[in-house]
Amino acid sequence: MNNTYNWYSTLVKPAWAPPSWLFGPVWSVLYLIIVASFGAVFYKVATRQLPWVVAVPFALNLVFNFAFTPLQFGLKNNVLASLDILLVLGTLIWALVAIWPYLRWVVYANIPYLLWASFATVLQLTITFLNR
Repeated sequence: MNNTYNWYSTLVKPAWAPPSWLFGPVWSVLYLIIVASFGAVFYKVATRQLPWVVAVPFALNLVFNFAFTPLQFGLKNNVLASLDILLVLGTLIWALVAIWPYLRWVVYANIPYLLWASFATVLQLTITFLNR
């Protein structure tokens, strides 16, 4: 863990990058939102209240979301992390568009996640560019 922190601290980051300690609290809140809203979608799909295809972008989003930390901090690979964060953002947008006709509250609940994922994407792409 200390080796990972040392590696990340050596990366060139933009002046507008938030302090490292902020990521934990932000993701803790976002994961609560994700559990509640994505859980509602998966429940409605499992009980056949929604078509299964609606759950596809939600499932993919979780896969890409959980892949980010091992790519960025395990492999220490900024390029793969950049590709992954683009997939996180893309599948989130797809998920919100897919669920809009059925459960609009899920879209509204995930606005903080969308904003943070957008910010995180720009940040990761910037860090990757600065450390190429």
